[in-house]
Amino acid sequence: MGETRVDLEHLLEDLRDAYPSSIADTILTEIIANSLDSGASRITMTVDPAQSTLTVVDNGSGMQRKSMRQYHDIAASTKVRGQGIGFAGVGIKLGLLVCEEVLTETRRGSTHVATRWHLASRHRAPWQWVTPPGLLGEQGTAVQLKLQTPLSPLVDPGFVEGVIRRHFQPLLESPFDSFLTCHYPAGVAFDVNGRSLERHPLSAPDQAPLAVRLARRRKPSALGYLSRHTAPLPEDQRGVAISTLGKVIKRGWDWLGVTSLQAERINGLIEVPDLAASLTLNKGDFIRTGAKGATYLAYRKAIQEAVSRQLEAWGDGRAGTPEASSRMMRPLERDLDRVLEELSDDFPLLGSLVERRAGGQKRLPIDGKTPDSAAGTEAIAVLLTPSTAEPEQKKTEPTQPPIAPPPSDEYTAVTEPATSTISDSTSAMFPGHGRSRAPMRYGLGIQFEDNLDNSELGRLVESTVWINQAHPAYRRALASRSVGYHISLTVALALAPLAVEPDQEHTFITKFLSHWGHALDQPQGRRRRPRR
Repeated sequence: MGETRVDLEHLLEDLRDAYPSSIADTILTEIIANSLDSGASRITMTVDPAQSTLTVVDNGSGMQRKSMRQYHDIAASTKVRGQGIGFAGVGIKLGLLVCEEVLTETRRGSTHVATRWHLASRHRAPWQWVTPPGLLGEQGTAVQLKLQTPLSPLVDPGFVEGVIRRHFQPLLESPFDSFLTCHYPAGVAFDVNGRSLERHPLSAPDQAPLAVRLARRRKPSALGYLSRHTAPLPEDQRGVAISTLGKVIKRGWDWLGVTSLQAERINGLIEVPDLAASLTLNKGDFIRTGAKGATYLAYRKAIQEAVSRQLEAWGDGRAGTPEASSRMMRPLERDLDRVLEELSDDFPLLGSLVERRAGGQKRLPIDGKTPDSAAGTEAIAVLLTPSTAEPEQKKTEPTQPPIAPPPSDEYTAVTEPATSTISDSTSAMFPGHGRSRAPMRYGLGIQFEDNLDNSELGRLVESTVWINQAHPAYRRALASRSVGYHISLTVALALAPLAVEPDQEHTFITKFLSHWGHALDQPQGRRRRPRR
C-alpha cells in the first residue's frame, strides 16, 4: 500500500507565489501578525548583517509545549478566523525557503522551550528541541532567522522599518489609538535595532474624517480619513488604503471602484476590524463570495459612498471606473444598472454594484444574513454638516469597534464623518445636501481589454467587468452587430460567481438575461423599478 507524499519545498514555493508581496515582505509581516495575535504590546527587531540574522522578540502570550509542536506543522493553527490577522497556519513556514535555520524560543508560565528548524530536502523539514538561548527575558516569543545570504533585505534595518510602516500603518498613527484599544489595550510599539519607531502625525492641509456605522449602532465599526495634499504623492501612496486589526490589506483606487480627478494628490486609510474574518489566505485581499464576501462588499459600499461624497465636497468631477464610458456604452450601462437593481432583492450581493439612488443605498447583508423587509433602516450614507453633527459631549465617547458580530437585525452600514479622533475643523466635515454639477458614479463599470492569454469572455475586477476584445466570440459579435448582447452575456457570466453558488449560476445567467431583455418593453425616459 502506498501513501500520499508531499513535495514540501514545492508546496512552500506555491504558497510563496500566492502572496502579492515579495517573500521578504511576506515573512516579516507574517511574524509581526503572529506577535499581534498573541497580544504583544512591544515588538523588537534586531538586524545583524554580519551574522545574517533577523531576530524578532515580542512580549505576547507565548506558547505552551503542545502549541509549539503544532507551530512546526504546515496548515496547522490554533487560531480562529476573524479573531486575529493570522489563521491559516502558513506564516513563518515560508522562512524555511530563505533561511539556513529558524530558531524559535517561547515562554509562557512555567513553560520555556526552544526549537531549531530547517529545510533538509524537498520532502523533509526536521526540527528539534534545544536549550533556550536566552533571547527572552520574560513571557513572549522570539524568532531568529539565519538567512542564507547576507544580501537579504531582511538584514537591512531600513527595509524592516519600511515594511512595518507600510503594512501596519494604523498602529503608528494616533487617530486609530482609541479605536483599536479593544484589540490592543496597551497599544503596540515597534523597535528596530534599539530605536523606537516614531509616530508620524497627519500633515496634509485638508483632512476629512470618515466613519462607518452599522445601523442602530452608536459606535463606529470602521474609522479612517481622507487627506488632500498640495503636491502629487509618490505612486505607492496614492488612493485609499483599507486595513483590518492594524494590517493594511489593499491600497489605491482600484479596489474601491472610485477614482478622482485629483487622484495623484489624495490618499487615506480606513480601518475595519470586522473584515478580519473576510481575509483571503495570503491576507492580501478579501473574499467576495458567501457570507464573508457579503460582509466585505457591504463595508466597501458604505466606504464608496463616504469617499465619493467627500471628493464631491473637494470639487471633484469624476468618479467610477478609471476611464469614462463612451456615449455608445452609456445606454447599455444604464440598462445593466436597472437589471442589477431589479435582481438585488433575489441576489443581495449584487447590491454592492448598484448605483447610488435617491432615498439611500441598497441594503446589503452582513455575515450572510438576508435583509428582512421589516427590519427597519436601509443602508444610507449620512452626511453631517457642523449644524447636524453630534453634540460636543459625545466626542468623548470611545470609538472602539464591536467585538461580536452584528445582531440579527443589523444588516446595513451607515457612513458618517468621525467626530472624535481627527481634527474638529469644519473643513473636515461633509457638506450638506447640495447637488454636484457632475455627480459621482460608482456602479457597475464596463471596460475593454485585449487579453490573448485568457479564454474567458470577460472578468470582474472590483466594480468593473473587463470585456476581452481579443476573444473570437467578441470579434464575431462585432461583425454581426450583436455586441450589446455579447456584453450583457459577458457581464452575467462575470457576476454569477459573486451572486450565487456554482450550482445556481445557470439559473442566475438566465434570469439576468431575461431582465435585460425586458428593457426593450419600457420607455427610454421612464424606466423605473416596479413596486412589489
